Amino acid sequence: MGILDGKRLLITGVLTDASIAFRVAQVAQQEGATVVLTSFGRQMRITQAIARRLPQPAPVVQLDVSDQEDLDALAERVREHVDGLDGVLHSIGFAPQGAFDFMAASWEDVSAALQISSYSLKSLAVAARPLMAERGSVVGLTFDASFAWPVYDWMGVAKAAFESVARYLARDLGPEGTRVNLVSAGPLRTMAAKSIPGFEAFENSWPERAPLGWDLADTEPAARACVALLSDWFPATTGEIVHVDGGVHAMGS
Repeated sequence: MGILDGKRLLITGVLTDASIAFRVAQVAQQEGATVVLTSFGRQMRITQAIARRLPQPAPVVQLDVSDQEDLDALAERVREHVDGLDGVLHSIGFAPQGAFDFMAASWEDVSAALQISSYSLKSLAVAARPLMAERGSVVGLTFDASFAWPVYDWMGVAKAAFESVARYLARDLGPEGTRVNLVSAGPLRTMAAKSIPGFEAFENSWPERAPLGWDLADTEPAARACVALLSDWFPATTGEIVHVDGGVHAMGS
């Protein structure tokens, strides 16, 4: 019997089997959960193919978090596969290339980053709200926004907003029994990382700075943290950020 036995989860952001979201789905199924994935557009076929690599093939529903029609239809689409949800994983982030130049970025680039990478947490939580069980859990993935990181620029600002959104959601959804927490993972070689120009700046320094060491290819530690927060093992924890970064967040320069 696993810690997610009988749980029904909606997991976003599965695009390759190197993604944190894929590993969360895999570990969640191993721990007894029923998993539904989301995708949209040209990525849909890719996600459907990747879903067949899970221990149990998972259905994929259409969801573009920037499309209000998709958000409005989410509950109905999910109900075609499960009768409710016990947890949701937000693993969505995007910024146009221009947003990685802090001083030159246009509002068009910045607003796109904020909508997809920050506001979407609220959008997803609201869309899933009609399905959520009495003691549900929303978990999101972040990258520590306490610092001005090299090359991260407006995506770093978007993550700061994302972390604030999580706190406000924790406040507003708490009375309904829904917990909202984040996992701050260290840098990993995912598709999202490949879209960040100069990502090598993290790759070269992180393993040396982490007291526990850091494997840039190992998504399992972050996935296990997400699964734990999606379970009933943290019944009185909300508005929290759990760092899974080898300990770098606690070290000085």
